[in-house]
Amino acid sequence: MKLLVERYKSTPEATLGRLYIDGVLECYTLEDEFRAVKVKAETRIPAGTYQIKLRTEGTHHLHYANKFPDIHKGMLWLQNVPNFQWILIHIGNTEKDTEGCLLVGADMDEAKMTIGRSTVAYRLLYTKVVQSAIDGTLSITYVDKDK
Repeated sequence: MKLLVERYKSTPEATLGRLYIDGVLECYTLEDEFRAVKVKAETRIPAGTYQIKLRTEGTHHLHYANKFPDIHKGMLWLQNVPNFQWILIHIGNTEKDTEGCLLVGADMDEAKMTIGRSTVAYRLLYTKVVQSAIDGTLSITYVDKDK
């Protein structure tokens, strides 16, 4: 299964995108801003393709296991991102929630550079892709169309 994030709008603080599953629009995304030189927890990951596995340790995993006991099997965790570590797909609404990770939302506000109904979007996305992550066939590609 292939995920695609098309980054379409950015400001000095945040980046908005659209996430597709096998070519079908699934939800909106929010990330930190582009920086030529990485600043920890304040920089979006480089464009490219990354494998996604499940992370079954750490505070996010424990929190989501309690929040979503009916579906949670581990955090969606991007692999081998140059100069980044522990990049997850998770819930959040503003760039302050990202720390370099990818946030998902069912709607967005371009003027405020925020996303909304993140829990709804996360639950829908997760249930569609988790088995592919377990099987080792889930990847995500980031494309910059915001420049």
